[in-house]
Amino acid sequence: MAVVLAIDAGTTSVRTVAVDEGGSVVDSSQREFKQHFPRPGLVEHDAMEIWEAVAGTLAEVRSRLEEFGTPIAAVGITDQRETVVAWDAKTSLPRHRAIVWQDRRTTARCEDLRQGGHLDLVRRTTGLVLDPYFSASKIEWLLTDGGVEAGASLRLGTIDSWLLWKLTGGTVHATEPSNASRTMLFDLSSGSWSDEMCSLFGIPVESLPEIRASSGRFGVTQDDGPLPSGIPVSGMAGDQQAALFGQACFRAGEAKNTYGTGSFLLANMGPELPDPVDGLVTTVAWVLADDGPATYALEGSIFATGATIQWLRDGLGIIDAAAEVGPLAASVADTGGVYLVPAFTGLGSPWWDPRARGTIIGLTHGSGRAHLARATVEAMAFQTRDVVEAIGQSGELAITDLRVDGGASVMDLLLEMQADLLNLPVTRSSVLETTAQGAAWLAGLAEGFWSSTVELADLWQANRTFEPSLDREKIEASYQRWLDAVERSRSWEWD
Repeated sequence: MAVVLAIDAGTTSVRTVAVDEGGSVVDSSQREFKQHFPRPGLVEHDAMEIWEAVAGTLAEVRSRLEEFGTPIAAVGITDQRETVVAWDAKTSLPRHRAIVWQDRRTTARCEDLRQGGHLDLVRRTTGLVLDPYFSASKIEWLLTDGGVEAGASLRLGTIDSWLLWKLTGGTVHATEPSNASRTMLFDLSSGSWSDEMCSLFGIPVESLPEIRASSGRFGVTQDDGPLPSGIPVSGMAGDQQAALFGQACFRAGEAKNTYGTGSFLLANMGPELPDPVDGLVTTVAWVLADDGPATYALEGSIFATGATIQWLRDGLGIIDAAAEVGPLAASVADTGGVYLVPAFTGLGSPWWDPRARGTIIGLTHGSGRAHLARATVEAMAFQTRDVVEAIGQSGELAITDLRVDGGASVMDLLLEMQADLLNLPVTRSSVLETTAQGAAWLAGLAEGFWSSTVELADLWQANRTFEPSLDREKIEASYQRWLDAVERSRSWEWD
């Protein structure tokens, strides 16, 4: 029986998974890669190291599949979205380290543009907000301060474009709408690159990738790569849109939240482009066929959830492994009044405050490591509540239940807190890494491995649903204190 491979190029690691026709993961391989922090607020990756990690995981999975004579029907790619790469078409080598979505070096530039009256243009054209999180100001910095010269051989793109280029031996420079819509260079109405936005940031549109459907054949693998030649690369999507697809949220109104390095809540809004919503961004979820309609989504982007657990381990040293957080947090009945706002690189949705900084408030002599651990878990749930509140206040959508996935969703305590805070049922998928599943589904659809989204919806399975239980008055009082803590963290950092 054949399989579809999915490459999941995340923020701290890459993995390759093999998915069979029944939707089960039958093989996988994962490798971490180095994080570079040249200065506070700057985050970079070595794009060649990412490619080498991808190639290594592909080779490992391929080797095991060949032992059993299992053919590969297609390859899908999902990636960390706003991170940008500049490379040379002649050498296929990067011209600079990749600038990561967490990087804040262009904060002042975004503020200048906002003060110059460009926010309405950006919002109306791209559905985004003027924040260094998105790709455009990062690319502009590469061209103005990073030593990257424009010219015929310059190629620009997000990680999906870079990996597609390498897999196809430098023959295909393309992306798709879910990634393109995160660059701040994409016109949501026309479904193409915006000349006006490219002009605003001084970016040569001819260096950007061609935009194709999310599900469709982009190209085929070449002889000199980690896979046999001729295997179709047939699906691509940004990681959060891939997770929405992998959660089978195919109908308008269905929503998911992924607890990864950050948390990202996406709600399917259907084929009609929604009006802008304060505190949220509008994005393309996917396009399933060339010249087909786009499916749009509202998104709340939270910058630090799993990253906060990593900080407890690597920064404070109060845990030795991420898996210790759940049991440690559960060892105390509450936080003892401690609130932790993980604004390490500013606040995302719905605040969009790049000057905010991390805050721990409410410490007493009785506060211990367990209280900090529980405050960390609570912060994940509180931040998701912030996003759901923004969606509810918009009147665009009333979320009635939430599907969840990602590494931190293994914590029952987190999901119990989440259900209580939202006063909604929260359902954990049987597959926690739905990002890779979504990429595999997109590629398999294009090649006829699966016939339709109806078939895919039947493959999705729930692991457990968490129902709200605690006293509403107590929950709401706690949430109000959280909002007070957020306010203390805001507008802290200044040049």
